[in-house]
Amino acid sequence: MQDDGEKADLRDSFQQAMRFRHACRAFEPGRRVAQEDIEYVLEAGRLSPSSLGLEHWRFVVVQDPACKEALQEACTGQPQVGTASAVIVILAREQELAPDSEYVATMLRREAPGTAEFTALLDFYRHFAQHNDLTAWSIAQCHIAAANVMTAAAVIGVDSCPIGAFSASAVLDALGITSRADVVALVIALGYRERAPAPRQRLPMSEIVEYR
Repeated sequence: MQDDGEKADLRDSFQQAMRFRHACRAFEPGRRVAQEDIEYVLEAGRLSPSSLGLEHWRFVVVQDPACKEALQEACTGQPQVGTASAVIVILAREQELAPDSEYVATMLRREAPGTAEFTALLDFYRHFAQHNDLTAWSIAQCHIAAANVMTAAAVIGVDSCPIGAFSASAVLDALGITSRADVVALVIALGYRERAPAPRQRLPMSEIVEYR
């Protein structure tokens, strides 16, 4: 169990990382993010929570200059994509989330290994799938992983920028992905800031929080 001093240190470290993080739009040219740091932030994504434990994400790491250039074009020409040391494209599972897919069965059995429990959970999922947009749900789950990736990057002093403006089909083409089993959830550029960011603007707590 952590004592009050340890909790205070953890709070301070986390808040420092959150204040460090910003949407970096100008990366320092030629400065590379170490492979071990890329793997560290990917692990934060891998360990993220997901609804029903379905782990909706795949991560494609792009470091090749030509591929980054193609991705930049797919992302409305945003320069931070092309100048980043690495770009992580998060793909959201779509076809594999069909209620009768082998993937869903495998993943739900991890959550409910007993026959009766598995049948009940699968029935619940079938009902959920009939009444919800599975693609939008999958993308939203991937955004949880994306937030953890960017926070983990900030913890180790690596800058990031989430890219939501893109042509999904062009992103897949840039990656050489011909299958359309997945959809593009988010693109994250990683690198080191070229200059200090502008002061952060956020609404005060009093305007966004209610207690009831």
